[in-house]
Amino acid sequence: MEIGVIGNDLFTIGFRLVGIEKWFNVSKEVPVDDAIKTALQDKEIGVLVIHDEDWKELEASLRKKLSNSVKPTVIAIGAEVDEGLRDRIKTAVGVDLWK
Repeated sequence: MEIGVIGNDLFTIGFRLVGIEKWFNVSKEVPVDDAIKTALQDKEIGVLVIHDEDWKELEASLRKKLSNSVKPTVIAIGAEVDEGLRDRIKTAVGVDLWK
């Protein structure tokens, strides 16, 4: 299981520096929807991290689908805290990392 990251270059660079090899940059030329479609085609990705600003740009139906996805587990991070983050990480990893 690998981790994938979706966001602008500034967001993904930190993940790339720590060795994440699956990253998908969002830009004017590559909208977030296209980056997600590309990432979802990679069956090795088990956890998909997306910048919360890009998360907000998604259509409500796609956000709901991704929120309920187990593989990959989609986690939006950034300035705001996601209330379901703990449960989704627990589902993806199999343990509660907060205990």
